[in-house]
Amino acid sequence: MKAWKHFRTITHHKILVMKGCFKVGLYKQGLLHDLSKYTPAEFLVGCKYYQGNRSPNNAERENIGYSGAWLHHKGRNKHHYEYWLDYSTDREDGIIGMKMPVKYVVEMFVDRVAASKTYQGSKYKDSHPLEYYERGAARLGRMVHPDTAKRLHFLLRMLARDGEEKTYYYIRHKILHKR
Repeated sequence: MKAWKHFRTITHHKILVMKGCFKVGLYKQGLLHDLSKYTPAEFLVGCKYYQGNRSPNNAERENIGYSGAWLHHKGRNKHHYEYWLDYSTDREDGIIGMKMPVKYVVEMFVDRVAASKTYQGSKYKDSHPLEYYERGAARLGRMVHPDTAKRLHFLLRMLARDGEEKTYYYIRHKILHKR
């Protein structure tokens, strides 16, 4: 039963991301988004820790102290800022966030919108992705490159203020310059 519910949740999320990516012209990313969630390393953990109202990775992390599924996922999906962590060329800085290519920042934005819609359901509002980001953004520090953080925050604020249709139009025509 949990396996079916988990499958439905991740597939619903994937379809929402696909639709959002298609709206902005990122067709390939829309089709390929989060395919690693269907691999045994991620899917089986998702089934075991499925709750329906939050990521199973959080429950795995709480249970064993880390999430192997998340470590697998973030290392294979370029729309996560964690994928872009690397050693700085300045040894004193240690590990920092690298600047993400714009197309992955946009996919990260669409992913956050879809995750909010998936977990909020009928209670979803365009302000939810921004509120979620702002609750966690202070802890990110140097984990996200300043340009990446600025662009993502701008898009989330635009979504909260202007709605999805205007924000996706802006992304497609002003950021990605797609016809």
